[in-house]
This record gives sequence, structure tokens and C-alpha cells, in this order.
Amino acid sequence: MAKTRWLDDRQQHLWRSYIRMNQDLYALLGSLHQSESGISLSDYGVLVALSEAPDGVVRARDIGVELGWDRSRTSHHVARMEQRGMVKREQCDEDARGLMVRITPKGRRAIEAAAPAHAEAVQRLFFDVLSDKEIDTLTAVFDRVLTTLHQGPSAAR
Repeated sequence: MAKTRWLDDRQQHLWRSYIRMNQDLYALLGSLHQSESGISLSDYGVLVALSEAPDGVVRARDIGVELGWDRSRTSHHVARMEQRGMVKREQCDEDARGLMVRITPKGRRAIEAAAPAHAEAVQRLFFDVLSDKEIDTLTAVFDRVLTTLHQGPSAAR
């Protein structure tokens, strides 16, 4: 059995600060979205994916992957957004079991209204407190960690 590699005090501080920052930033952005634009941060994530797609259409599975959601969460959230008229679900031409999600004009208006406040909040709460060098360093670090995570379970061991 391999010996446990416990976090030292420095690592523990960084790890807990990262977790708290992520939770607090997400909660604050979610609160700002709800109060300023009337859409949730989850809605915003779906609408970003759709608004950046060439035809405003993305496979539901791909939205889930991009947002880190399982199939059930993606399906339920998209269904709620469809009930509010922000998206429309369609059958996939290439795969009868697949589901495509299309942004509606109402969804397009919602993302266009929410995006400026979102960008300003991210600038103010995250980027304004970092130097250019820190941004470069964090980008390199996050990309390296993400590469390891996406190589599969054996790479993370």
C-alpha cells in the first residue's frame, strides 16, 4: 500500500483558499446574475455555449460536458429553460437518440443583456486583483492541471 502524501501547511492553505475562492466567486456571480439579469449562472452557462455556436445550436451532451454536468442535470436544466422560452430542444438528425438545443430570440436577448454585467463582475472580482504576470502564471497552471485531469483517472494518480 502506498504511503499517503499529506498536504503540508502551505499546500493546505492554498488548497482551501482555492476551494473557498471558487465557491465564493461562483455564489457572488450567481447572486449578481439573478438580481441584475433575472437568469441564473447555470442559465448563463448554457446560453454562452449556444450563443457562441455558429447556428446557435449545440448537442445537449456537449453542453453538459462543457459545464461539467451529468446527463440528467443537463436534461432537466434545458427543459426548465425551454419552459421559459430561452431555448428549444430538437431531435438530432445524425442520431435519433441525440438531442440538440437551440437558443431562441428570448434566450439571445437574455445573454446579450446579462453579458456586460457578467464581464464587468469577472473583471472587478478576479482580474483586477491580478497582475499580468499572475494571469500568465495562473493560465499556465490551470491549463496544466486541466490537461492532467482530462488524461483520465490513471493520470491523476
